[in-house]
Order: sequence, then structure tokens, then C-alpha cells
Amino acid sequence: MFIKEYIKDIFRAVKSLLTGMNRTGYYFVRPREIITEQYPDNRDTLVLAERFRGEVVMPHDEKNKHACTGCTACELACPNGTIKIITKFDISPEGKKKKALDTFIYHLELCTMCNLCVVACPTDAIKMAQNFEHSVYDRTRLTKKLNNPGSKIREGIE
Repeated sequence: MFIKEYIKDIFRAVKSLLTGMNRTGYYFVRPREIITEQYPDNRDTLVLAERFRGEVVMPHDEKNKHACTGCTACELACPNGTIKIITKFDISPEGKKKKALDTFIYHLELCTMCNLCVVACPTDAIKMAQNFEHSVYDRTRLTKKLNNPGSKIREGIE
């Protein structure tokens, strides 16, 4: 009984191998039908899927303004501490103290590209970009400050 099952397993494995090799051979004899991308030779024509997640970015408008209020919702939503929000208190024209973003630190080397921070953001201040080439020799270059120097919060964002 054991020998019979063993031989059946061998035949199933050979059948599976031949099925895969049949598909490979089909594409080998039809070289006009290209199914793979030749990266990095195709950087100019490379098209990524719209839902591809590369890294977190904070868009700024032409006046260097962003939508981040410093609420730390993204920091709390991050499962592994990729985001660190440093806040400060600004004084409004009415004389009230208001919490504002000072520095948005993003540790790319820790990020799992899970998108939970983007979903948690109430003002849509951050998004996932399609950048995927992150090779560096110095690991400290993977820690990024997302808000531009001198940037302020956009009017109408609360």
C-alpha cells in the first residue's frame, strides 16, 4: 500500500513538472509575445498599478502648505512605529494656543506599506506614492522628514 501511494506521488509530481514546462516552452517558441518587464531597462515606459504602495509622502501645494494638523492619528494607527509626529503650539490671531505640526518623521526602513496611516488621517494629509527604488548604502537616509522646511497648514483645515 505504501509503495503504491509513493509511486502515485511520483507520477503526480512529474505531471505537474511537465505542465509547467509546457507553459514555459510555449512562451519560449513565441518570442513576439512578451510577458515580462525588463527592469531597469524599461524605466521610461514602466507603468505601475494604480493601487501600488511605495512610500508615504505628504503633498504640499505651490505655496508650501500642507493639510496635516498634527493630530497623531497616523502615528497611532501605524502598527510598528514608522511615523513620529512632533508638534508645537502656535498662537492664533485670537490669542488661543493651537496644536500644529512641527516635524513629521517617517522611517521608511520600518514601514510595511500597510496603508493604515493613510486611512487613519482625517484630513488626507498623507498618501502612498509609487516610489519603489529605496536602495541606499547609509541606513540613516531611509529616515525622512515629510514636511517641507517653513511649511504651514493650509487654510480651512481643522
